[in-house]
Amino acid sequence: MDEVDKILIHSLRLSGTQVPEEVQSLQEFTTELIVESVVRCLRVIHPSLGTSLSHVLPPGMSARFRIGTSLAQACQELGYQGEVGYQTFLYSSEPEIRRLLLFLVEKLPRDDAEDARQPAGKSAGLLRAIAAKIKEELGTPWVPPACRTPRLQRLQVGPPPPQIQTHVSSQRALYPPHSRPSPRAHLPRPPLSPPQEVQARQEEELAGLRGELQRLEAEMDAVGGEVKVLELSLSQVRAGLRQQRLALGGREQTLQVKSRALELLPQAENNLAKLQLLVESSAQRLVHLAAQWETRRGPLMDQYRHLRAARHSCQLESTRRVSEIQALHERGRSAATEARRKEELCRQLLTELESLPKDVSRAAYTQRILEIVGNIRKQKEEITKILSATRALQKEINSLTGKLDRTFAVTDELVFKDAKRDESVRKAYKYLAALHENCSQLIQTIEDAGAIQREIRDLEEQIESEGAKKTLANLERILSDYRALRQENAALLGRSRDP
Repeated sequence: MDEVDKILIHSLRLSGTQVPEEVQSLQEFTTELIVESVVRCLRVIHPSLGTSLSHVLPPGMSARFRIGTSLAQACQELGYQGEVGYQTFLYSSEPEIRRLLLFLVEKLPRDDAEDARQPAGKSAGLLRAIAAKIKEELGTPWVPPACRTPRLQRLQVGPPPPQIQTHVSSQRALYPPHSRPSPRAHLPRPPLSPPQEVQARQEEELAGLRGELQRLEAEMDAVGGEVKVLELSLSQVRAGLRQQRLALGGREQTLQVKSRALELLPQAENNLAKLQLLVESSAQRLVHLAAQWETRRGPLMDQYRHLRAARHSCQLESTRRVSEIQALHERGRSAATEARRKEELCRQLLTELESLPKDVSRAAYTQRILEIVGNIRKQKEEITKILSATRALQKEINSLTGKLDRTFAVTDELVFKDAKRDESVRKAYKYLAALHENCSQLIQTIEDAGAIQREIRDLEEQIESEGAKKTLANLERILSDYRALRQENAALLGRSRDP
């Protein structure tokens, strides 16, 4: 930020601010210098806002608070979107002042570059005031010469002629004051009521309204109690209806079974024979299916072992890829943050370069800006590569995860069918489920660890940013200003009590 501070200080000197030569950065700005810089910029940007403000910070704390509030309102009227108040100027932090001064320098008019080149002082202020007056005169409407008559100018500028005033006063003297018509003389006056009657009538109306209010409140309480009783009865009725519906459903199923049995009773022998044949065919089918299962069980177990080994290797590979992706995410996030910061710096430098006078040597600034732009381009290319690699790894992880889930589903289905009969397969199924759960927990633990590392890094950045705000120094200044303000208030109170 040293280059930005140097450009800002140069722009402030051109606008009329008396910045000492030993001041090289915004960190060395005092409260008085900050107030003077803001007031000078406001006078150049908007003379009507800046002329009413003093660029010298007063010694009293109350006056300091007032001028800080006025400066904050003026900056907001110019369109400043950041947080600004009296504390911005009296208890300033370097980033806030840098943003505010960058905003004001960007608002400096481009056509005032010639005036800005002039030396600071009373002559420069006089020239700027003359230029502002000329601009104001150019903005007024033009009146043709034929309309610029002396009589019209006299009527527009001066009071009526003395002859007219003398004639009017002599005519008024002819009429006595009592003969002049009074607009209030013919207005009817309403009869006035005594205050006691009005107060009694108001108290009577108030008592009636209170009685009506109490009656309505009693009625509302009674109706509320009835509503609660009805709601309780309704909930009980609904619960009983629900139980009756459940009992009715069970009875309907029992009735269907019994009705089907009654339909089969007339031909009981034939139906028994059919059922016997059906049972025998089902038993033969079960024997045949058991033989088929035994023939296929061996290849399926081999396939299960192979899939379990493949799943284990896929889990190890996915864990490694997850750690790589997290590292790439962190690198990409840090690179993107750095790129945004440098892009913002580049835009600010380009804006400052455009606002600088033409006769100032800009070779160093241009070279520095070109270097920054080149570095930003390189970082953007690196960020693009990192993002591409991250997307590729994410796609690969998604495909491996999907393949792993499908493999586990097929394996789980095959082993579950065999686990119903074989105790060893049942244990293998339990081990498979435990292995799947442990691997899922391991992946979740790795992701949580990455999230915790990101939070730690964010907290460290916040600690660094808070440390740069000079919080302790500002608190000490606030305490000293508070003591000074209490002393001023005590002195004012003592003066007010003295006769």
